Amino acid sequence: MLNKELFVKIPPNKSYPVFIDFEPIENLENKVFACTNANKILIVINEKVNKLYGKKLNIKNSIKFVLKDGEHRKNFKNYKRILDFALKNKLERKDAIVAIGGGVVGDIAGFVAATYLRGIDFIQIPTTLLACVDSSVGGKVAINTDYGKNLVGAFYQPKAVFCNLNFLKTLDKRHFKTGLAEVVKYAFIEAAATSLLAGEVWGEGYLNFFDFLMNNSDKILARNEEILAEIIEISLKIKASIVEKDEKEQGLRKILNFGHTYGHAVEKITNYKKYTHGEAVAIGMVFAINLAFKKGLISEEYKNEGLELIKKYNLVKKMPEFNEKRMIELMKADKKVKDGKINFILPSSKSFVDCFEFEL
Repeated sequence: MLNKELFVKIPPNKSYPVFIDFEPIENLENKVFACTNANKILIVINEKVNKLYGKKLNIKNSIKFVLKDGEHRKNFKNYKRILDFALKNKLERKDAIVAIGGGVVGDIAGFVAATYLRGIDFIQIPTTLLACVDSSVGGKVAINTDYGKNLVGAFYQPKAVFCNLNFLKTLDKRHFKTGLAEVVKYAFIEAAATSLLAGEVWGEGYLNFFDFLMNNSDKILARNEEILAEIIEISLKIKASIVEKDEKEQGLRKILNFGHTYGHAVEKITNYKKYTHGEAVAIGMVFAINLAFKKGLISEEYKNEGLELIKKYNLVKKMPEFNEKRMIELMKADKKVKDGKINFILPSSKSFVDCFEFEL
């Protein structure tokens, strides 16, 4: 049995555990109540996950809100619907919200938890690879608006995160790969995180996650359980080390947005329906690598190696073409814009990723 436990240390009193395991899904009930003193639980669950696993998730004293699939569901209308559902069922401050699903469910349920009665306990149970390695950890919760993605939200840390990898067994190929895009992102930022944190991620030197992913692609794509648990653990160790130093994205945490500035614009211009989040991020990483080369920040060798890693996992079949003026408008609506300039996270050498501002 593969069981791993990490701890995200957010001072002064917002630290929490992250569990990675293959234990029976039915065990989650006891684990949830070990992390909260809630009398009543509001479960916000993805529609597909509810159909597959709803009967195994019979958490006592719980009420359930089922959210339909799709990034476009993460909106004001559904935010209000969940709030009204909580109010109608008289959820109290000592109660809790449990998100069971992918990043959409975690983001919107977390934002409800952050704002309902000025904040109640929140627990994440991610059911996709992307949510396991990214959105479930770090405390970013948000909804989308007509003007862009995640523009209304908060930083609100969960009480615990349970990455039960049994959920990944029924994850379709497309959504498994969309999670791999975020995994690949960590390969690009690992050295930067280690350098900026003075070696605190791995101690001396760094793991070289880039080469690890290059050399183990066959096992990863085959969903080997041991290596799957390992890449989730590595990804979360990198993310946790960054979040611990910069919870609210004042500096260091910006490197986690590699591929996201352009990627969010891709999602918006296609109404969140053509590409998954991971597919858009992968497109954004290709854009960022090419932009870095064009600006003279990286060598042709690094550009080719970076693009080869993305290609190895077949994350971008073909770069889509969009109206340049419209894409610039969308990127200027991004929350990371500063003084009207677009912020890009770009590679600037073989071992570093940094933030650059450009007037496009």
